[in-house]
Amino acid sequence: MAWAPVLKIALAAGAVAMFVRQCRKPAGWPGRWIVTLMNRSHAGLTGWGLSHVAIDRNFRILDVGCGGGATIRRLASAADLGKVCGVDYSRASVAASRATNADAIAAGRVEIQEGSVSRLPYPDAAFDLVTAVETHYYWPDLASNVREILRVLAPGGRLVLIAELYRHRRFDPGALVMKPLGGLVLSADEHRDLLTSAGYTEIDVQTSKAGWICAIGRKPRTTSD
Repeated sequence: MAWAPVLKIALAAGAVAMFVRQCRKPAGWPGRWIVTLMNRSHAGLTGWGLSHVAIDRNFRILDVGCGGGATIRRLASAADLGKVCGVDYSRASVAASRATNADAIAAGRVEIQEGSVSRLPYPDAAFDLVTAVETHYYWPDLASNVREILRVLAPGGRLVLIAELYRHRRFDPGALVMKPLGGLVLSADEHRDLLTSAGYTEIDVQTSKAGWICAIGRKPRTTSD
């Protein structure tokens, strides 16, 4: 039996498996490479998504799944009189994000910690804006997790979900690609239903020709909203 082809297949499968694990939860030196790549590759997507929401200079902002920290840096520049927090369940991501934002952390304008979207380490009504870029595919319980974000949003605050993939045809290649990563790819209507069911109002779902999606929901200011 010729072992070379079998070995090549095994090595390729191992490389794919490692990449899958690193995308979900970066760790070690491969994780540091992944988060650096994310900082570069998500810049256009992030800018497009954030263009759909107004950011006040005094905002208190949380970035969930902060990755390499580039989104936090952008948010801290916009909310230069406010405070930006970041949370990620990967230690490698937290370390990279802190390095990217070292100056703002030293100035007391940015704070980054390890934690999960399932149980955010913040009090009720702590933020005016919560962002999540290229991460909600992987959340353990999406419906419960967006309700947890609703808890930490101040009345009238907004959640912005930004992703470079959404399901917009019956057999969607993006959804198929995400399956091996354990990622859940929603349609535009499913994003809208997700936020509505969780208690958000003024739902706004934007899509682009590039296949990107931005879903925004507001926390009611009063129970009658």
